[in-house]
Amino acid sequence: MGHSGVSRFSLPAFFLAAFMFFMGNVSCASGNGVSGEAGLSGKRDRREVKSKEPASVLPGIEVLQKRGFQGLVGKRVGLVTNPSGVDRNLRSTIDILYNAPGVELVALYGPEHGVRGDVYAGGKVTDTRDPATGLPVHSLYGATRKPTPEMLKGIDVMVYDIQDVGARSYTFISTLGLVMEACAEQGIEVMVLDRPNPLGGNKIEGSYVESGYFSFVSQYRIPYIYGLTVGEFAMLINEEGLNRGQTGKQQPARCRLTVVPMEGWHRDMLYSDTGLPWVLPSPNIPYSSSPVHYCAAGICGELYGFLNIGIGYTLPFQVFAEEWVNAESLKELLDSYAIPGVAFRTIYFKPLSGRTAGKLVKGVQYFFTDYDKAPVTLVQFYVMQAIATLYPDKKPFETATGVGLFDKVCGSDHIRTVFGRRYKVADIRPFWDKDVEAFRQLSAKYHLYK
Repeated sequence: MGHSGVSRFSLPAFFLAAFMFFMGNVSCASGNGVSGEAGLSGKRDRREVKSKEPASVLPGIEVLQKRGFQGLVGKRVGLVTNPSGVDRNLRSTIDILYNAPGVELVALYGPEHGVRGDVYAGGKVTDTRDPATGLPVHSLYGATRKPTPEMLKGIDVMVYDIQDVGARSYTFISTLGLVMEACAEQGIEVMVLDRPNPLGGNKIEGSYVESGYFSFVSQYRIPYIYGLTVGEFAMLINEEGLNRGQTGKQQPARCRLTVVPMEGWHRDMLYSDTGLPWVLPSPNIPYSSSPVHYCAAGICGELYGFLNIGIGYTLPFQVFAEEWVNAESLKELLDSYAIPGVAFRTIYFKPLSGRTAGKLVKGVQYFFTDYDKAPVTLVQFYVMQAIATLYPDKKPFETATGVGLFDKVCGSDHIRTVFGRRYKVADIRPFWDKDVEAFRQLSAKYHLYK
């Protein structure tokens, strides 16, 4: 377990051996729990790693390096990345490509939060120069979301290396699509360096985006949780004609696409199974389990003024709380729903920032006890159902200051209009589930991993 203090004890060899044997067993057992990180567990027997050591997955950047940077040697290269673009030793893809023999890295492109992660959520990214390399950095989150021809001038290959979270509303995949579109127009090849989907490769939830609701947070006609790695995802939108701009109204864009796959990744892996370090891709995704919680609470979080979901505290997307909530009553009602694979506990805390900063809020923290069985995205809707039942004067859509972004993230106003009649999850579940199996069959064609 890495306890350096063991060597300081002068134990007889027998007791030392027994102690180490015991600690080894404890280590193995604790590896199947939450590991002190954000309460993501599950029925792990089918995901069990046979060795006692974590799996050693090689991300695309390391596979590319093993291949001698094949496809980039002798080329002028652009790179779309952020701090999550690293190898197992936390070396930035920027630095790896900048120092790669025969590769000429000439420009960097920054999505939301910027290339080095120095722009907070929603802040505008500006054109600048990278202080470490001196390379120009072009903003793809601000006045320009799609690279302009001028930004792409002189680029032979555009490389994309960002850790995805596996959710449709997460804007990095929207940036990827716009980059692919712009490169298609200029005849520039796109190379995606693949990384794990932290939600695994089997979980699919949510309905397709409907006409009129395509946006930067719902740019593709896919489910909310899509169960693909970013490389598989890029292949899907490229080949199936799903890359149709921010509004979904353009003709499909198709670029010359290369995906550098990972080695050692399997579809039933969560991020904690990979052996890779987790570098937060954005400020409110601090843990490797945060993407799952993002999917379970983030849609509710678009209802500003309704509930605190842990943003501004140490548990982003892991709680549902407010000053007027009776924590015990909320937990009791949620427990009565018997949501598969989900457990709740009461929680009381004072947010450090935001609307309720310094005020005591009360509510529930939730945990996944069986991730495979859990209806991840519906957790927040069950909470909204419980709140509407306990507090009829605090119904979600009546309490929130706006619902526009909620509809965009859901990809439709159907969820809000139907759910808002009685606030019963049963009323929306058929619609929310209707596209899952069709997408599962469609997306399977693009699987790079078993």
